[in-house]
Amino acid sequence: MSQANNVETFPAHPETATLEGRNKFIGFWLFLGGETVLFGTLFATFLALRNKTNGGPSAHELFNLSTVFAATIILLTSSLTSVFAVMAMRDRAVGKMQFWFLITVILGIAFLVLEITEFREYLHHHLGYKTSAFSSSFYTLVGTHGCHVLFGVCWISSITIQAFKKGITTVTAPKYYVASLYWHFIDVVWVFIFTVVYLLGIVG
Repeated sequence: MSQANNVETFPAHPETATLEGRNKFIGFWLFLGGETVLFGTLFATFLALRNKTNGGPSAHELFNLSTVFAATIILLTSSLTSVFAVMAMRDRAVGKMQFWFLITVILGIAFLVLEITEFREYLHHHLGYKTSAFSSSFYTLVGTHGCHVLFGVCWISSITIQAFKKGITTVTAPKYYVASLYWHFIDVVWVFIFTVVYLLGIVG
């Protein structure tokens, strides 16, 4: 009987049901503001230096859209699976939430594998970090995003494991929700990278 009452009284949006949860939510949006400024600066730097190849290979000569497109599909799909995880969280279905977060992590790792493979290919074609201003700005922008993906993978893996012990409550729900928001943010950043760096680079 008490379990039924718990289900009935569990809020529809547990991530913001408490003052602590709302504070975490606001604090995270402030954090994302700083991250937006960081990536905005990196994008502006790349756009200013994208044609400074110093005699080295250019984006038009190197970029392979098939690999980048596959990475994009993988990352966008992972954003969808993180939405499913949040939906399961709101239903207080711990197992389903862990399952969808696990799929999100696997897709994130697959994205990183493709990115590392892409970088190795560029190095094989003599595009090192110090080859040109273009290469430095490219590796800095895309590499910074990759580091954010790696951090997201570690973060989501951690909270997924913690869910075995802590379950879903109004205390833990904000952590799951904020991690999902972070993942959406790095997915949005990648859409801009795909457009500004790769599509614009191939068009020349």
